[in-house]
Amino acid sequence: MAEEGTHVQLVTFQLGAEQYGVDIMEVEGIVKVEDVRPIPHAPDYVEGIFNLRGEIIPVINLHRRFRLKSADLSEEDLLLSGFVIINIEDTHLAVIIDKVSRVVTVQLKDIQPPPQMLSGIGAEYIRGVVHQEEGYLIILDVQRLFNLKELHELEKIGGR
Repeated sequence: MAEEGTHVQLVTFQLGAEQYGVDIMEVEGIVKVEDVRPIPHAPDYVEGIFNLRGEIIPVINLHRRFRLKSADLSEEDLLLSGFVIINIEDTHLAVIIDKVSRVVTVQLKDIQPPPQMLSGIGAEYIRGVVHQEEGYLIILDVQRLFNLKELHELEKIGGR
C-alpha cells in the first residue's frame, strides 16, 4: 500500500452490500459505464473489453468472480456506477463497481486483519478491514485478485 508513514489513501466503492477500498496508487482512474464488447470463450468473470483512449481494457465482473449480488441502487446512485481502472503487473483492468464512494484517508493502526470469509470474498484477496460508522470498509489486495495464469489470459484479452 502507498503509505505515508501512518496512513494510506483509498478509493472506496460499493460492490454488492459492502464498501470496498483499494490503494489510490493502484487506481488509474474511474470511468462511467462504457460500451463493453463481449469476448467469446473468456473466463466467466470477464464481462468483455472496452476502448479507453486507444487502449483495449478487459472488464472484470467481481460480482461473478466472488458470487456477490449487485447492489439495489436508486436512479441517482446509478449515476455513480462505472469502472475503476486498476493496474496489476502493468496490466490495466476495468473492475465493474456498483457505486463509487470517495477517497478516504485511513490510519494504518486502524486496519485490522481480515476475517477468514467476508461476504463471499476469501481472506487471501483482502489486505484488511477498517471499522467505520456506517459499517466496515474492506481493503482489497488488487495484486492478489488474479493468479499469474489468469493475469496472462487477461493480458491476451487486452491485446498485449
